Amino acid sequence: MELAKGRPADCTGRLEREIQVYDLLDSLGIEYMRVDHEAAYTMDDCQGVDRLLGTRMCKNLFLCNRQKTRFYLLLMPDDKPFKTKDLSRQIGSARLSFAGAEEMEEYLHIHPGAVSVMGLMNDRENHVQLLIDRPVAEASVLGCHPCVNTSSICISTGDLMEKFLPAVHHQPVIVDLPEPETA
Repeated sequence: MELAKGRPADCTGRLEREIQVYDLLDSLGIEYMRVDHEAAYTMDDCQGVDRLLGTRMCKNLFLCNRQKTRFYLLLMPDDKPFKTKDLSRQIGSARLSFAGAEEMEEYLHIHPGAVSVMGLMNDRENHVQLLIDRPVAEASVLGCHPCVNTSSICISTGDLMEKFLPAVHHQPVIVDLPEPETA
């Protein structure tokens, strides 16, 4: 794994969804660091990537209400446990659960294992509400996948909030999930 600035010099063999992320970030003047790696499906798989990018990758959870009429993308620290009741209360939605791969593909054009805030660029009709846990929103940088789980990028949280999200017409809701209990 090698750290690189910006998009790959040669995009041969890369998926169009990944290239579209780089195209959008470049068009918005957002600088980013990138690392290519083996497919990462879990937070444990991202540990070496974290060190190389100089940030912790955040958990990206794709959620929905029981009726599957409201969809949410939650960004939270990787070391926090997720309890639906803590989030449900804050957003006024009972019975949250993980949304299916079909909805993930339909709204974000991504597959399980590659869930990322970058997928919001494909949600042109705003079916998905972005939720960001306060520690992620207050961090200086954010690590995420560029809609594939064989690369990771690091961008400034300021650029995410001030350039990327307005460009893709998504307004985040900041939530406060409880810190993990210490023994």
